[in-house]
Amino acid sequence: MLSANDISVSFGATPLFSGATFVINAKERVALTGKNGAGKSTLLKILSGLQQPTSGSVSVPTGATVGYLPQVMQPADSRSVIDETLTVFDDVKHLQDEVDRLTSELAERRDYETPAYATLLERFASETERLAFFSSDNTRAEAERTLRGLGFEPTDFPRPTSELSGGWRMRIELAKLLLQRPDVLLLDEPTNHLDIESIRWLERYLSRSRAAVMVVSHDRAFLNNVTNRTIEISCGTLTDYRVPYDQYVSLRAERRESQLRAYRNQQKEIADIKAFIERFRYKPTKAVQVQSRIKQLERIVPIEVDEVDNSALHLRWPPCQRAGDFPVICDDVTKRYGEHTVFSHANLTVRRGEKVAFVGKNGEGKTTLVKCIMGEIPYDGTLRIGHNVSIGYYAQNQAQLLDGEPTVFETIDRVATGEVRLRLRDILGAFMFGGEASDKKVKVLSGGERSRLAMIKLLLEPVNLLILDEPTNHLDLRTKDVLKEAIRAFDGTVILVSHDRDFLDGLVERVYEFGGGRVREYIGGIYDYLSKKDSDTPLNGEQSSVAAVPSPVAAVTEAKATARLSYEEQKAATRERRKLERAVAQAEAEVARLEEEIAAVETQLAQGDTTPTLYTRHADLSSQLQAAMQQWEEAANRLENE
Repeated sequence: MLSANDISVSFGATPLFSGATFVINAKERVALTGKNGAGKSTLLKILSGLQQPTSGSVSVPTGATVGYLPQVMQPADSRSVIDETLTVFDDVKHLQDEVDRLTSELAERRDYETPAYATLLERFASETERLAFFSSDNTRAEAERTLRGLGFEPTDFPRPTSELSGGWRMRIELAKLLLQRPDVLLLDEPTNHLDIESIRWLERYLSRSRAAVMVVSHDRAFLNNVTNRTIEISCGTLTDYRVPYDQYVSLRAERRESQLRAYRNQQKEIADIKAFIERFRYKPTKAVQVQSRIKQLERIVPIEVDEVDNSALHLRWPPCQRAGDFPVICDDVTKRYGEHTVFSHANLTVRRGEKVAFVGKNGEGKTTLVKCIMGEIPYDGTLRIGHNVSIGYYAQNQAQLLDGEPTVFETIDRVATGEVRLRLRDILGAFMFGGEASDKKVKVLSGGERSRLAMIKLLLEPVNLLILDEPTNHLDLRTKDVLKEAIRAFDGTVILVSHDRDFLDGLVERVYEFGGGRVREYIGGIYDYLSKKDSDTPLNGEQSSVAAVPSPVAAVTEAKATARLSYEEQKAATRERRKLERAVAQAEAEVARLEEEIAAVETQLAQGDTTPTLYTRHADLSSQLQAAMQQWEEAANRLENE
């Protein structure tokens, strides 16, 4: 469907990547991954034909169409939402000409049994179907369904696009791209401006689409649910892992360990050669050997190792005084702007140590309630902040509040205290400010870089209530892992506003949904909430047609979750599951410990140690391992059947 042939890209004398060769076949769904700046967006532009590579080429079959959604674009503002969306159907004549050409070619050819004829016939069927769709009377209905799937309401259709934010206008461009039904979809961060429901709709759409897809995304759940192949850009080269994203993460870790071993061996070899050269450089009797070593050194091709994986960096918020039992209590809180009610009679109680999520469509009041809690805007009702509560707040506009004159390092050096000062460089590296980037002045940073810097500042403040509004918007997958671990280890209270399911998974124990002017409470994690919401919401039309293709994680959750448990029953079920999870983890740790001890004894035996106590020790450990394995299997079975 689309092939890249030895593509290389250089900016001046600096190569970005080289030797990129791969084929995307029909219906394949490929995740393109790599650290920020590796060249993912550049590669998508080249595949879409918007940018030329330094060398190499891209091949697309005759008549095949490629659709590309960039991260940033300037949508038109001269029409209404629905009229702008319907512009994709304007070019029906071009499609009719293509169908006519294919019809003529089929009539002239007689090679009915050849693969080329079969390909032509398949192309004709595809284009005929697209023409029938574009020429039919249901195009407006299809456009409206797509817009609704992406979060628009019918009342939004006649609104001028000039009234919408950039994020909502990007949704229109995504809707137009999907309605074009291209053969290949190239999507650069398509979930950036979508809420959870719209992301799930897009997952279902792509799952049933016949198009080949290549997607760049920092949404791990989206990648896991959509893609079945992963291409990584690292150290200037492309590596093709023909597995879904989660399996790629495991394979990549194994590959990096192999790289490190090979790198260390090569460095030892280089050091030995250099030591020999230095030792015998001036001895005439060793001149031939020295020259041989010099040539050997010149022939060595340095092994490159992927960038340091900072996801293992453990960060903790500084200790803070203990807060009261209820850091936030809202009683009948209502917020109106003139005639418009954002939400009314919102009631929620956040207990000390809880981690809760605010979810819902954009514009339904999540950030508004956060601003009420922070005392930034007035409201009706009662809102109480608990005793000794110290709030750390990360707002969506937090980056704009930073002083532009200091450098990145100076900015965090001013707020760091204690032992953490010794690890500032590591922390900066984890948030992609390694090396010279830490010496940049804040005023020259991009919006995303400023947001990451603001997050680092917050990490260094002693607080007991964290309120984070879309904290992952400008973080890559590894940096999100660092932040997620830090939040999980935080012993205070957390309110998270986020659309990132993977980030919320395992972090929050209660979800508040904002929508329709109400705030609803759901006990449990993010996937418990989604499962309960699915069971309570009857599917209609298009949604029911894709209900057979749920996300893998949601499918497991739905099979095990009881839809209508009472509050106390849900708490008891959650406690029991956590108990079982701890039992499994303890059993796994015991098995791992015993296996390591057995391996150590076997190493001694292999080295010729025939001490009788070693054989007795080996037999005892083997017996313990068998018992531990049985305990692990029993615990795992109880957890699976829970």
